[in-house]
Amino acid sequence: MIHESAQIHPAAVVEEGAKIAANVTVGPFTYITSGVEIGEGTEIMSHVVIKGNTVIGKDNRIFPNAVIGEENQDKKYSGEDTRVIIGDRNVIREAVQIHRGTVQDKTQTVIGNDNLLCVNAHVAHDVIVGNHTHIGNNAILGGHVTVHDHAGVMALSAIHPFCTVGAFAYIGGCSAVVQDVPPYVLAQGNHATPFGLNLVGLKRNGFEKPELRALQKAYKEIYRSGKTLAEVKPILAEMALEWDSVGRFVDILENSERGIIR
Repeated sequence: MIHESAQIHPAAVVEEGAKIAANVTVGPFTYITSGVEIGEGTEIMSHVVIKGNTVIGKDNRIFPNAVIGEENQDKKYSGEDTRVIIGDRNVIREAVQIHRGTVQDKTQTVIGNDNLLCVNAHVAHDVIVGNHTHIGNNAILGGHVTVHDHAGVMALSAIHPFCTVGAFAYIGGCSAVVQDVPPYVLAQGNHATPFGLNLVGLKRNGFEKPELRALQKAYKEIYRSGKTLAEVKPILAEMALEWDSVGRFVDILENSERGIIR
């Protein structure tokens, strides 16, 4: 179904069964398969490929040569009907790849709202990306990675499968992340190590001095106190009673599968 207000270039291929909402534009030489759903106001430029059971929300901008919903690169994948789900107002730049999920994990790859995925970024199967993130040029999110809200993964950085990047964390360019990055933390290197809090990002997002001091105290408990993580957890849990934001530290310490960067 193609809405009457959608503008489909004559050189584009939109298979029967695709759902194209109002005010969508589709550029030349773009290929959209049956089963794809495109939300209202989304702009799809030339030479884009969108395949499979893929749902894309409203007011996204998808630049040339992006590939969304293609078969993933997991050897276990055998053609199962897995998904890609993308929210609203994302900017997906040239040659970004977003692969469908696997039945062995979430069955879907999910991108939230208001994200910027820069040129040639790779989002592998079963990745979960939150809202307001920045994924840099040539960054790689390995399979099963989670990137929480307002995080940044800068150019040429690679996140190992099953790792988590916490909210408001910032991964500097050319980094290799092989363990979880706690929220708010600035990390850099191969392998990535912590360099304090992402203070610039926190201030830009409205964190005030009292809360920043609480987060700095929590960071010092984790990284500079000499205490074990088991000793730190109850201290942070008590701090979280006053500051909800400190609770994100508690969550990652409780739930990390690969451990946190040190």
